[in-house]
Amino acid sequence: MRGNEVNYAQLPPRSRRRLAIASLLRSVLVSLVIVAGYFLLPMRLDGSLAVVGLVGGLAVVALLLAWQVREIARSPYPRVRALGALATSVPLFLAVFATSYFLMARAEPANFNAPLNRLGSAYFTVTVFATVGFGDIVAVSSAARAIVTVQMIGDLIIVGLVARTLFGAVQRNLSQRED
Repeated sequence: MRGNEVNYAQLPPRSRRRLAIASLLRSVLVSLVIVAGYFLLPMRLDGSLAVVGLVGGLAVVALLLAWQVREIARSPYPRVRALGALATSVPLFLAVFATSYFLMARAEPANFNAPLNRLGSAYFTVTVFATVGFGDIVAVSSAARAIVTVQMIGDLIIVGLVARTLFGAVQRNLSQRED
């Protein structure tokens, strides 16, 4: 435990619920900020730099996840912390790809079979993430297909490895408490 922390298990149930709800609300707020930022912030990056932005964005997601795993392992309420981590990491991951698709479509409309605005880019990103693939928007160019392939691999990592890592950190934390 850190120096000034109270033992979470010794708190009354009402206080524990309040802390858990505050943590989840914070995560929801961060998610809303990410989504609002995607739709409201100006995007003036040249489409050819979209790959650089994508790599930078994915590095930020990886650093965020590494920090979150560390915090889950140290948290007095690791389950709530893990849910909060997913609630912030997944929207950021999706926003990074949606931004890349938007910039690619803006720089070269022939990258996709349909014009993509911000909503269309977000929609395409989520359909790829959810493995729905309606086929109404399709990556046409080799560059766009390469980025979509990177997203699909990232989706598998996020869903599989990251979820396992986050929940593994919860288990480690809980088992350390039992010892």
